Parts: sequence; structure tokens; C-alpha cells
Amino acid sequence: MATTDRQATKLALAHALSAAERGLAVIPLSRTKLPALRSPHRDETGAGPGPTTRCRSECGRLGHGVHDASTDPTRIRELFAAAPRATGYGIACGLPPHHLIGVDLDTKTSSDPSAALRELALRHLFTIPATVVVLTPSGGRHLWLSGPPDVVVPNSASRLAPGIDIRGAGGYLVGPGSRTDHGTYTAAPGTAHLAPATCPPTLLRLLLPPPRAHHPTPPAAGGHGQGLVQFVLAAHEGQRNTRLFWAACRAYEDGIGPALADPLVKAALTIGLSEREARTTITSAARRTGHHP
Repeated sequence: MATTDRQATKLALAHALSAAERGLAVIPLSRTKLPALRSPHRDETGAGPGPTTRCRSECGRLGHGVHDASTDPTRIRELFAAAPRATGYGIACGLPPHHLIGVDLDTKTSSDPSAALRELALRHLFTIPATVVVLTPSGGRHLWLSGPPDVVVPNSASRLAPGIDIRGAGGYLVGPGSRTDHGTYTAAPGTAHLAPATCPPTLLRLLLPPPRAHHPTPPAAGGHGQGLVQFVLAAHEGQRNTRLFWAACRAYEDGIGPALADPLVKAALTIGLSEREARTTITSAARRTGHHP
């Protein structure tokens, strides 16, 4: 290995140890910004998901990417010793004590992510606090924020806005001082001494996936009736009337139409039909099956 590469590895280790002193768990990275250690399971085969996807360093060997991340100096030296070509280090997100969240403003897109973030802040009335900012070789910026311990922020790409990627649980940020094929990551002037600032609550809510819709099942006539109601509740736009009509027909055929009419109307209201539409559809189903509601 060239002297410059050895120097880069020593420098990366020094930066990684410094980050660990601040409570940031680290792993060695290659010049491509990928974990520098190959998976110990790379040659293992078998049916179903491979061992690499199942094992998160439980086997005790090195080479599990972000799952190897540590703040222990001895462990970090062991990781770098096993990765002699490492020229950088990654900082694991989502781990205590900082529960780091990375906001990656990527300039490689045609959009302006910094402007997009400012627009989001104005629209949703939050302010990005003074925090660690890491400058990337391509001209982008990584903002470090601290999340609450009981919230898992997922990784995402351009979900918040074009060019804004989020590094959360299971992800990592390239640490300042890392050397890559495209240049060196550096801390923005005046931010290196800062601790990751608390993520504004409004921004935190934007980073989380929307909660899954919960449609409570109205009381119905027995298990079969509840199943018909659930069938209606699962309808997407464009199939709501069709599902309601089908469920009402089955209900009248099974002799539970009158008892299920109101629960079906409530389900129809939940998915966006009007009461008039719902009752007209149910009446049509009753007549189709030879009943008179």
C-alpha cells in the first residue's frame, strides 16, 4: 500500500477515534464511501435470504457494515486494522446517546435542496438550529440533528423534497476528515465544536412515515358481516361503489342485509362515499337479490 494510503488510513482512524469520544459510533469506509470490510458471509449460500441479510454481527465476526459501529477505541482500532485500505469513517445514525439524524442536501440533482429545505421551514414554521454541518466534495451539505430515543427515523431519498435525503436508523453519514475518490469531507467553519442540535418537532414529524389508516369495524351481524364491512373498508377510489354493492348483495343473500345496512353505510362514509350514495347502492343490491329494504 502506498505511503499516502497508509497516511490516509491513520488519519481516518484518528478522526474516527475523535468522533467516538463524542459518543458517535463509527465504522471504517473505503474511498467509495462504502464499508471497508467485506462481509464474512459473502461466500455462503443457501435457500431464502442469505446469511448476510440475516446476521447483524451476531456471529461475532467483522464485516457487517453499520452493525459493526462502535464507540469503543479498542474495537475501532480492531476494525481499522482489519481494513488497511480504509480512508474514511462512517458515523452510524439512530444510536444513543445522540440518536443521530442526517439531513443530506445533495447538489448532484437538478433541484436546489437548500432552497427546498428553507421553503419547508417557512411553510411548516420551524427553524433549523445551529448544528454540525459537514461539507461534501460535490458541494452538498450534511446537517446533523439529534432525535428522541423512542422514535425511529427511517432512511429516505427525496421523500421530503427533491435532493433531500435522510439518514436515519440503519444508515450512516460520512464523517468529516474522510477521503474519498471525489475529495475530502470537512466540517463547515464554526460548526465542528457543536453537538448535534435537537431536531425540531415539526421537522421530525415530516421525517416519519405517515401513520397507517385505521378503519374501526362498525358493529355487524356476526363474523361474516364484519368480513363484508372490512371488504368495503379496504376499497380504493374507483372501486368503492362496486365493493359496497357486492358486499350488500352477499349480505342480503345471507339473510343479514337489514342488520348490516347501517354498518355498511358507516363503512362507506369512512372511505369517502356520501350517505345518499351508500344507501342508494345498498337499496339497489337489495332489489337485485329480490329483497325490499
